Amino acid sequence: MDDIVKQAMAKWPNVPHCYGWLALDARGNWRMRDEAAQRANAPGDKLANAALVGFINRNYAQDDKGRWFFQNGPQRVYVNLEATPYIARTDPAQGFVLQTGQALDQVEGVFMTDAGALILQAGDIVAQLDDRDVAQVLARMELEGRPASVEAIMAWLEDDTEELALVIGERRVNVERLSAEALTRRFGYVQTPGT
Repeated sequence: MDDIVKQAMAKWPNVPHCYGWLALDARGNWRMRDEAAQRANAPGDKLANAALVGFINRNYAQDDKGRWFFQNGPQRVYVNLEATPYIARTDPAQGFVLQTGQALDQVEGVFMTDAGALILQAGDIVAQLDDRDVAQVLARMELEGRPASVEAIMAWLEDDTEELALVIGERRVNVERLSAEALTRRFGYVQTPGT
């Protein structure tokens, strides 16, 4: 967390929290949701200012109830999550990278939802893979130790009796099927924090 944020929190400890104004979409974009966007249940405007996005990324955290927020000085701005608390992308040099720019090291768990979304877990970090990178990652999957076609992976979603694994470097990480509705319970986060 930035020092200036810590100082503001100490100076003004009782600033009310903010809900509904900031969202993280399924492609890792921060979106500002003004009153009109909130009323229309619209995604909001994509933030493009690099300094602002960097500030949000550095001051992004979760509370003890599984709600994710951006600490904006003394105020917590709770984040609506379209998918998971983090969004991962593929990177030729680092493997997987989060929307914050942090490398996603040592992926321990890989999950595929019934909707076909890929979820990566490394320690406490849970990240849905950006849908634009799914085809590339599916090409690195094996079913019972042999390359898996997209058709075979889709059939596995219906009947996961065979072992599906994602090859990450020299490691093979087994893929677990998980319903999209079970994600928040399994990983303990809140998609739409309320007051």
